[in-house]
Amino acid sequence: MSQNKPRMQRMTPAQRGNGGKSGRPGAAKVKVKPATASDWIAGARLRTLPLAIAPVIIGVGAAKVADGAGIWHPVRALLCLAVAVFLQIGVNYANDYSDGIRGTDQFRVGPSRLTGSGRAAPKRVLTVALVFFALGAVAGLALVLLTQHWWVILVGAAAIVAAWFYTGGKRPYGYFGLGEVFVFVFFGLVATAGTTYMLSGVVNQEAWFGAVIAGLIACAVLMVNNIRDIGPDKQAGKRTLAVLLGNVASRIVFCVFLLVPFGILAVLALLYPFAWFGMFALLAALPACAITLFAKTPRELVTALQLTSFTGLLVALALGAAYAF
Repeated sequence: MSQNKPRMQRMTPAQRGNGGKSGRPGAAKVKVKPATASDWIAGARLRTLPLAIAPVIIGVGAAKVADGAGIWHPVRALLCLAVAVFLQIGVNYANDYSDGIRGTDQFRVGPSRLTGSGRAAPKRVLTVALVFFALGAVAGLALVLLTQHWWVILVGAAAIVAAWFYTGGKRPYGYFGLGEVFVFVFFGLVATAGTTYMLSGVVNQEAWFGAVIAGLIACAVLMVNNIRDIGPDKQAGKRTLAVLLGNVASRIVFCVFLLVPFGILAVLALLYPFAWFGMFALLAALPACAITLFAKTPRELVTALQLTSFTGLLVALALGAAYAF
């Protein structure tokens, strides 16, 4: 004998904000614990910070090539780093907010988020995101005041707009397979070349080569993250590049994104021998590729993501040092 019992259904953030009322039988209010300090730190997604740090390191090294021996700009370099890190954290919280209120995170298989889990009010997450965007803007304005490169304000504004509309707004570009394009542009070209320009006033070929390296590795990080979420993203209607390419092709593209930079690094090492030390990063990159190609679980892909971020940082340290010394 069977009985039809009402089942607990997962609510969207909008339903939680309405006291758990979904208008359907069987819906119930779910109590969740408020976010703790560690939850907020996790929401910043610190493992993604190498994406912000790497292009600045390369850009500083390229500026040293342009300026010559004995010339350093430590204050400007730190401000460039502050801009990059603050914007990275800001976009992480903005994504948490936008995906959460859109209902995308109700299908999520990766680490839970503040908004989607109901542990933090959407407005509070949005406020934190805006605070970090503001901190990045202040650091950027300080750079402009020091360098008098006033037109760079437009670049900074474009970076903040791009950060917001990745998952925010009515038609977020991250939902239409364009995430990797903007990541390559802003976490590769803009961050690296921008750092070199703000320090030396020029953008040399060393900066552009380094920008491509940083941008491709950043694309690899985003790709492996989205490979993990192919199933949930399909359910949520989020058409990332991984969703559009499919499970097999996206894993191959990830390997291309991650390994091509080592070919560029080898060419640069012919002129800057210390760059050969960057090849040690293959000890992280190759396992990341192997894991991604054969992974069966989200946990494995999270490990690949961490290895990929670490790869980017190691390559940046080697190349930045090769340029500078």
